[in-house]
Amino acid sequence: MSAPAPVKGPAPGGRGRILADLTPLRISVDYRRLWVGNTVSWTGQAMTALAVSLQVYDITRSSFSVGLVGLFSLVPLVVFGLYGGAIADTMDRRKLGLYSASGSCALSVALAVAALAGYHRVWLLYAVVSLQAVCGALNSPARTSMIPRLLPPEHLPAANALGSMTTTAGTLIGPMLGGVVVGLWGYQTAYLIDAVAFSAALYAMWRLPAMLPDGPEGERRKRASVVDGLRFLAGRPNLRMTFFSDMCAMVLAYPRALYPAVALLWYGGDARTTGLLVAAPAVGALLGGGVFSGWLGRVHRHGLAIVIAVCGWGLAIAVFGLTRDLWLGLLFLALAGCADTVSMVFRGTMLQVAAPDEMRGRLQGVFIVVVAGGPRLGDFVTGSTADLTSPTVAITGGGTACVVAVLLLALKWRKFLNYDARKPTA
Repeated sequence: MSAPAPVKGPAPGGRGRILADLTPLRISVDYRRLWVGNTVSWTGQAMTALAVSLQVYDITRSSFSVGLVGLFSLVPLVVFGLYGGAIADTMDRRKLGLYSASGSCALSVALAVAALAGYHRVWLLYAVVSLQAVCGALNSPARTSMIPRLLPPEHLPAANALGSMTTTAGTLIGPMLGGVVVGLWGYQTAYLIDAVAFSAALYAMWRLPAMLPDGPEGERRKRASVVDGLRFLAGRPNLRMTFFSDMCAMVLAYPRALYPAVALLWYGGDARTTGLLVAAPAVGALLGGGVFSGWLGRVHRHGLAIVIAVCGWGLAIAVFGLTRDLWLGLLFLALAGCADTVSMVFRGTMLQVAAPDEMRGRLQGVFIVVVAGGPRLGDFVTGSTADLTSPTVAITGGGTACVVAVLLLALKWRKFLNYDARKPTA
């Protein structure tokens, strides 16, 4: 069975539309199942992530040990993100999505069984987190590269905006639910809920038709090659620029590592203040890039939109570094989160439209590596700069550097500014 032809639907982003465009959910039942399944499972994964961190601390009473959870998830995500994208270009993406989601579900069951049995070992938690990252790195390129086969190109910005709502809402709601569930019923209940939540994603994948990549069958039978994907990207300046622009924002102007210091030094606050700083960009992303994203479908100059959005992120971060009023600072962080999500929507759409189907998995693998690795590198850069200078210099200087860097890149690759989604060129 072959993949269905994208369903024709009404023109995206109707005149005057402000709220999120739900057309992709209406015109494609397959996409609707996939979106609902991903929304439910993402929230469950966020619950498990918090539960694992709480359990590691409960076992070790060490913040360093909790920090290692991130490391044990990052390394497999980066390594297998690239390879998972290559696999997604050589086999049925539906099967890859099913296998990897089943693996994640089984690992959540394993965590629940261990907690029920009273087997509290930190090495087991680290091992499961690493394997979950592997499954996630295999699943994401397969799932994301299927979306252009389910929807016409003009509805992909709306679909990506809906996807950003899923990740942002799950990141906000999942940890809150996880904390409540762990507090009331224990770790095992959070893990079991996550396992059940995965059933929605499994059902969505199960109902999809076969999703073999386009191209000659002989090409698909070749061994998955990450290098081929990188070579393809090296010769496609527009697609390459989508990654460079994101790196400008995440490496140069990502102030997350400084939130605890800023909360204390600038606002005289505590852990609750830090929590507000962490939540503000997510709230801005959810509102500006999700709930009120109806206008995105009317934008065709995606390259120009990305440059403006990244500059908006940098400027908002730079001004945040100059504020000493908490609510004003939260406002600029929310604006930054909105700009970042707008950039992400258009970058994701360019990767889906301008790349041939047989390369989409590998490019989504690179996308995972950049999205996962950029903020971690940004934590190091911003934290080191603050130690050498001050938080103000690190944040405001980083935001300014982000704007300068992305403008210089845009001047070097001016064709990126003229990219038109109606005539996509890589």
